[in-house]
Amino acid sequence: MKCLDIYLSGLNKEEYNEIKPKVEISKVKTTPLVSWDIFMDDYYIRLIEAKKRMEIEQVLSFAKKFNWKNDLNLAFSENDYEALIVTDKNQNIIWVNEGFTSMTGYSKKFAINKTPKFLQGEETSVKTKNRIQEKIEQVNPFKEIIVNYKKDGTAYNCEVKIIPLFNENTTHYLAFEKKIG
Repeated sequence: MKCLDIYLSGLNKEEYNEIKPKVEISKVKTTPLVSWDIFMDDYYIRLIEAKKRMEIEQVLSFAKKFNWKNDLNLAFSENDYEALIVTDKNQNIIWVNEGFTSMTGYSKKFAINKTPKFLQGEETSVKTKNRIQEKIEQVNPFKEIIVNYKKDGTAYNCEVKIIPLFNENTTHYLAFEKKIG
């Protein structure tokens, strides 16, 4: 009915009087389409879930390609994230998800082949950077909070969970990241 209302409101008096006998005006009061809100909430949730499944599939395809022995399904079930980063053993980024771009403002293309150090800046603690480097060298999963910077220069606290990925040796790292505070 709303389309008809819009159409009728655009007619001049002559046009309206000509069409008026053909239009039956309902005596029933209309109510807003409340189900649209319910639909959109569900749609949004499903969209996020689909994106996460695609991200997991991408990481699993890397796992197959590089023959990683890690239980990545468990890693994904245990870790909440906004951004995902896969680096090689030298910490050069080989892949990031869309959440990385949303969180940092940097495009995927910009991030590839760089180390995550480009996200650091003036307020990034040297002690935290050193702790992260030491933990990476120990080749064990760990969690740290570091001050990173968005493309626009805004600082944010970033919780980083890094998991070494291995076959016989550690070949890559997977970072689960999210803004905190």
